[in-house]
Amino acid sequence: MTDGVVQDAVQRTRAALDAAADRLRGAAVRDEALGEYVEPRAVLGIRREPTIRSLGRVWRVGALLLGSSPETAGRVWATGRITRVTDPGRQQFVSVSAEVRRAYRAAAAKGHFTEGDTVNHGAVPIPLDDSLVDADGVLAVVDGEPVVRWSPTAGTAVPLEDYLRDRVALLVDPPRGATD
Repeated sequence: MTDGVVQDAVQRTRAALDAAADRLRGAAVRDEALGEYVEPRAVLGIRREPTIRSLGRVWRVGALLLGSSPETAGRVWATGRITRVTDPGRQQFVSVSAEVRRAYRAAAAKGHFTEGDTVNHGAVPIPLDDSLVDADGVLAVVDGEPVVRWSPTAGTAVPLEDYLRDRVALLVDPPRGATD
């Protein structure tokens, strides 16, 4: 692909993402927290508990997170882990996965997020530049067209504009009974 075609595809990607964010903002769709899991170093041999540090706010649009706050505006991430901020409870050793979820809830609580908020962490930033061309991630430009895959390993990709139109429509006007 020529540089002009690449730049056009990247610009169309940015424009589609910006239009989706504008529509979500205009409809006052609830956003979620974006955080970074931090395992602090031991100080004087004393181990401190992990925390999730706030990076701003995002809208979860399927496999993508779109920036919704001044810190995140104009940026996009591939969805990672999702944690609801609730009382983590005590260790029960029921299963490894249950203990991992409990540990993430505890880290989110230490990060001073609002009780009941949803925190996205482990999200992978997606650069909006020519590295999207034939990328194997969730967001890519294939044959000059911006596309989305549900996961990096998903074989099929859908056009970004169609994907955003459908996913944003569900957030702006959710089906009856789908909201909290």
